[in-house]
Amino acid sequence: MMGRDKVLDMIYQNKIIAIIRGVSQENIEDVIQALLDGGVNMAEITFDHTDEIKREETLNSLRKIQKSFGERICLGAGTVLTEKDVEDAYQAGADYMISPNTNEAVIRKTRELGMVSIPGAFSPSEIVMAYQAGADIVKLFPAALMGVEYIKALMGPLHHIPMSAVGGVTPESIKDFVKAGICCFGIGSNLVSAKNAEAGDFTAITNSARQFHMAVEAL
Repeated sequence: MMGRDKVLDMIYQNKIIAIIRGVSQENIEDVIQALLDGGVNMAEITFDHTDEIKREETLNSLRKIQKSFGERICLGAGTVLTEKDVEDAYQAGADYMISPNTNEAVIRKTRELGMVSIPGAFSPSEIVMAYQAGADIVKLFPAALMGVEYIKALMGPLHHIPMSAVGGVTPESIKDFVKAGICCFGIGSNLVSAKNAEAGDFTAITNSARQFHMAVEAL
């Protein structure tokens, strides 16, 4: 597992975290390889909280990736809602925790275990609360709904808080979000389509990864 400082350095430098949701354990390694082939070396495996079986499948995917790829991929867990999620994902090999919400107990547990904390927030109050609780980066979600102008307005008083943009981000909009002050991105179906993975079309994932990677390289 990577140290917290190394993970943060990778996030700030590479900027693109692939959000992997709904991909089976059978296809997960091929998806990770497709991302790496396209230049994306950070991935968030999201918890499926439908039931305990689905939740365990998430952890199994984390274990498989950690075993097969090691530090070639900077591995995180997503939709982290409880302290148990944090502990289990840590044991499975995750280096950072991403949530759709701000939960101070989850943030504290993540930091206690020496990992990077990226909770989700929407309002200025939530953003400040998350940061004061120990968040390394605050995830603005859904970013496309907020828009670049909203983010610019937030950055006026809150520019000291590192923020990521998640939701509806495209290769074409990367530049505008970075200009607004965003430090990194979580990219879901625009990068990793579960349908493409199920169909075995990993080339499409590689091509999408390459487009996002090139957008960051062009900054």
